[in-house]
Amino acid sequence: MTRTKPSSITDARRGARLAAVQALYQMEMSGGGVKSTVREYLDHRLGEDSETGPLETADVDFFRVLVEGVVEEQALIDASIKARLAKGWRLERIDSIVRAAVRAATFELLRRADVPVAVVIDEYVGIVNAFFDGPEGGFTNGLLDRLARELKANDLRQLTS
Repeated sequence: MTRTKPSSITDARRGARLAAVQALYQMEMSGGGVKSTVREYLDHRLGEDSETGPLETADVDFFRVLVEGVVEEQALIDASIKARLAKGWRLERIDSIVRAAVRAATFELLRRADVPVAVVIDEYVGIVNAFFDGPEGGFTNGLLDRLARELKANDLRQLTS
């Protein structure tokens, strides 16, 4: 398969994030496994002409890290998200696409210190806004902002203890 050279690292990562959210959503809806889903994206979706454009330039390695990382650490990620939801909310109540985006963003916030927090939040809010016209983007922004602030506060507490 011919891979299009990314016009920038930003575009390549943006494409990887979008593809990761789509792959996570697909796995949840179909019950498919991580290996077969990643393989499908590598063989048939990434680097191909696409209605969504960004998949053409997706950073394949970053895509793989995101999808495999979310699946590997889903229990920790879900616990982190659940702890920040409003009282009475359950993770299952969140739309599946939003849930996939929030999981991927949470993985980046927890494990990718090389990516600025503002970039993570902005990128995933943008992905959610591409799928929804309603309040989902604001919900995602608020949840990720709360998560990022509390994770940073916990990191600072651990450094000073």
